[in-house]
Amino acid sequence: MRTLLLLLSIIVFFIFSLILFPVTWLIGKRSPAAQEKIERTVVRAFIRYALWLSGTKVTVIGLENVPQDRSVLFVPNHRSYFDILLLYKDVTRQTGFLAKKEVNRVPVLNLWVKRLGGLMLDRENIREGLKTILAAIENVKNGISMAVFAEGTRGKDGPDTNVAPLHEGSFKISVKSGCPIIPVSITNSSAILEDHFPWIRSTRVIVEYGAPIDPASLTGDDRKFIGRYVHGILEETLKKNRASLTAI
Repeated sequence: MRTLLLLLSIIVFFIFSLILFPVTWLIGKRSPAAQEKIERTVVRAFIRYALWLSGTKVTVIGLENVPQDRSVLFVPNHRSYFDILLLYKDVTRQTGFLAKKEVNRVPVLNLWVKRLGGLMLDRENIREGLKTILAAIENVKNGISMAVFAEGTRGKDGPDTNVAPLHEGSFKISVKSGCPIIPVSITNSSAILEDHFPWIRSTRVIVEYGAPIDPASLTGDDRKFIGRYVHGILEETLKKNRASLTAI
């Protein structure tokens, strides 16, 4: 029942979006900031509704670690399609995602990604991938936070405390723009859908925002291999929070 209701809700939201877009476009002609705020508010409201409908109980830790006066680079682990929703429901600044290029083929969803400051990344084309990273750097410089799943794809094997090696190229967004990195550890999100696909089940998830990392403050191998450094933080936090969920 949860699965059916959520699918119907998504269809209704997409239809509503087609009505909303022309209205916010007109608003954006006079005030781009107002357009962005309205669209971000609408998306966050739908995300919170979708998580409620799915029966997902979310414990958020460390939200105070996210700076409110500057853009950042969010780096979450990735085990579920719900990870984007779990992160985006709490962001208070404009935040775009680096989405895989296949998302561009999904009507309405591709428009939402672009309107929120997101970019499509072609991981198979080095030249196009570099252009996307450069565009992400410009976004951050212009005050738009970015989120990137630096593992490259959803983890599907082994315990959810395992994180695949993070692509070092993703961290150029932080190094070149000077923005801090926020590790985001999402524990147990695959229990919403992926562990028993195609059915959605009620579950408990922990989302923890780590302390900001300034790449310029790192030294030695940590500075040379920032992805490996962040990887260690994510896995350590996931193991801690997995133990917390097991104890409940």
